[in-house]
Amino acid sequence: MQLCRRRLLASLCLLTCAAAARAQREGIPPATAPPVLPPTAGYSYPQHQTLTYTVDWRVFTAGRVQFQLDQQGGLARVQATADTVGATNMIYQVIDRFQSTFNPQTNCSGGFTKQTQEGRRKIQSELVFTPGAGAPPTRPAGALGTQALTERNLIKGTSKQQQGQIPACSIDSLSGIFYVGSQNLQIGQDLHLPLADAMRTVGVTVKVEAREEVKTPAGTFNTIRVQPTADAGVVKNRGTITIWYTDDPRHIPVQIRAKLFWGTLTFHLQSQETR
Repeated sequence: MQLCRRRLLASLCLLTCAAAARAQREGIPPATAPPVLPPTAGYSYPQHQTLTYTVDWRVFTAGRVQFQLDQQGGLARVQATADTVGATNMIYQVIDRFQSTFNPQTNCSGGFTKQTQEGRRKIQSELVFTPGAGAPPTRPAGALGTQALTERNLIKGTSKQQQGQIPACSIDSLSGIFYVGSQNLQIGQDLHLPLADAMRTVGVTVKVEAREEVKTPAGTFNTIRVQPTADAGVVKNRGTITIWYTDDPRHIPVQIRAKLFWGTLTFHLQSQETR
């Protein structure tokens, strides 16, 4: 039971980056990764907006997740926090912080940083992406970029650095949630995207499944339900991830649900504010 609780609460970090919830132990060759598509015509990423979610597990609220979206210097920025709340803190406290930057014209990510405090564990990591010569709109065959990882253990005082290849244009695990919303979501259509994370490239397929009405604390929404899937990874054959986007040009994620072998986590949109 203790192990189950630790996995539940640590997953507040993982599921904040729901597009990476299928994160892989095995990757694909970067040269064979699917292309990143620009936003559909007329789509604009939100600015100065805060999306707040409650995270439920079984019959109680286990945590809160918040996204802040802005644009700065021609780049889009997503900041995310994931915190346990109430009695959950007495079991296993989680205080996680994330940030992603990407080009809102091409959807190419510039990098991803995270600082995780989970129980006695404190890790700070930074991924920096350098696009290849084939980043949109040119994208010649075989052109690759690089990812550089710097990770620090703030408790032990140790650090490590790694570098590897990625596709010329890639998506990180946080911006991937909003990348899907920038696309034309047609029922029955599959979206394919390359996710760069932890020295590997992950091929993710997002299945656009159906339209549904969803009720959340923020209101009732007409939505489009999608499901990200992959061929291998830490939760393969152990569960599913589902995301509901508003069925309008904004495509705001209003609900996220992870059904895993040890339980179900549901993210409900509690509020959306423009600062």
